[in-house]
Amino acid sequence: MALLPIPGTDAATARRSSDVPGDRDGSDRGASPVELAIVAPLIILLLFLAIQIAAIFLARSAALSAAQEAVSAQRAYQAPPGVGITKGNAFLTHTGDWLSQGQVEAAPAEADEVAFTVTGQALSVIPGVRFPVTQTAHGTVERFTVDQP
Repeated sequence: MALLPIPGTDAATARRSSDVPGDRDGSDRGASPVELAIVAPLIILLLFLAIQIAAIFLARSAALSAAQEAVSAQRAYQAPPGVGITKGNAFLTHTGDWLSQGQVEAAPAEADEVAFTVTGQALSVIPGVRFPVTQTAHGTVERFTVDQP
């Protein structure tokens, strides 16, 4: 294919000048693999970072949901002691592996309230690094009241 001159310009000036030493014909041969070698590790690092942030978010969500399930079960009218912990542990069993080593414990609360704390470890894509997760939920114990006239 012949180079056609650009109308209104000189064809010799339309060519790109070679600014790279040793690049006689002005081509960028080999530039793409070098660029890929520089950029690819950064892209992979950002991908793993995004996956890790999502795993931590899902673990926190699972822990909070387990704590809320425990509070809902324990705050019911005349609920037997320990039903909240049982319900929270059952929820963690069926949730999946986003939260490992999950434990449901009763948290300090007022006399007419219940509170549960769920602790565990978020799933980690970085070997040897742990991300602890702790979530707490509170609720008021249900009770019957009488309207005062």
